[in-house]
Formats: sequence, C-alpha cells, structure tokens
Amino acid sequence: MSLPQPDFGVLRKAQRGDERAFSIIVRAYQIPVYNYVLRMVGDRALAEDLTQEVFLRVFQGLPRFSLRSKFTTWLFQVTKNRVLDELRATERRPRAVVDLDDIPPLEVVDAPFERLEAIDAVWRAVERLSVDLKMALLLRDVVGLSYSEIADSLEVTLATVKWRIWKAREDVQLALAREGIDVFGDREAETTEVEPEVEVAVVVPLLAPPAA
Repeated sequence: MSLPQPDFGVLRKAQRGDERAFSIIVRAYQIPVYNYVLRMVGDRALAEDLTQEVFLRVFQGLPRFSLRSKFTTWLFQVTKNRVLDELRATERRPRAVVDLDDIPPLEVVDAPFERLEAIDAVWRAVERLSVDLKMALLLRDVVGLSYSEIADSLEVTLATVKWRIWKAREDVQLALAREGIDVFGDREAETTEVEPEVEVAVVVPLLAPPAA
C-alpha cells in the first residue's frame, strides 16, 4: 500500500508556519521515516536524532515546496540526503556490528519461532546490501512508495529503481538460500509496476511493518 499524501489544507497551513499543522504531518510520517533511517544506519539513538533533523529540514523547506509535487516523494528525498550525509561522514570509521535484537521488530511479536528466525535472516541479508540497493528496497518494501516515487526520491531513473529492487531481492533470496531458509514458499512473484519479463522474489511480507 502506498504511503498516503497529507491533507492539502493541513499542508498549506504548515507551509505558512502553522506549528499545529506541521505536528500533524510529523505524527503521520515519523514512524515510516524512523524505520527507514534505523535500517539504514543500524543505531537507534542515531536514527532518532536523524529523524528529528529530517523533520527540521522539512519544516525549514516547506515554504519552498511545490504543491504540484508529491509530499512523500520530497520527504524521502530529504531523508535520503540526510542519511547519505551521515553515512559519508562515518564511512572512514569502523562500524560496530549491529545486534539485530536491539532493533525493534517490524513484525508481529507472536509469530512462530521459525518465522521469527526467517525474519532475522532477512534483516541480516538486507544489512549486507550496498547502500543504493538497500535504500531502494526499504523505500519499496518498508515505506511503501511506488517505483516512480522512489525514482524521484533517489533522483535516479525508473529503470534504475526497478533494477536495484530486483537485484536487492535477488541478493536477499540468495543469502537466505545459502542459510537453507525459504521465506517465499509458493507465493507468486510480485509483478506490479515491474516489466513483465523481470521476476522478483516477494520480500514484502517479511519487511513490511504490521498493519495498524
């Protein structure tokens, strides 16, 4: 399901500096932004700080935001830029190994042990993806942006987005296969918005947060 756009009236008020209106926007999007940032940087405290910085940048940039554009596309463009700034600033430092148990799960807590084990395996595989592949995959399978929205957010072509998501899912599936884990079962490959000849594995059921 695509991430909904904010109410037009609320957005206009926020553009004029109405803090109550902006707080409505923050409440609507802070969880998707935080989940995305957390999976990119692997540190809860840092993700919280970066999420606050993202919304500060959004508040400062709202007066210049064109209402002809999708807000969610712009929001995750701002998020992407802040995350990349952080990753570039820390790329020379050795990165601590992330304990996945310390990251809040995005799945139901009463899932069978086998499923929880598979979910952990998926996240380990996602963690090993390149930044470009990980960003595209998370925007699709965690945030729920469309392929065209992801292309606009990452400022790349639609074909590049489709390839990155296909490649990311393939790499995740191959990593799971090496561990002897099959999380896909007999599900049909997702084909929405993807060229018919390209088959992709369905990662969505394990990556997506639970429905509200």
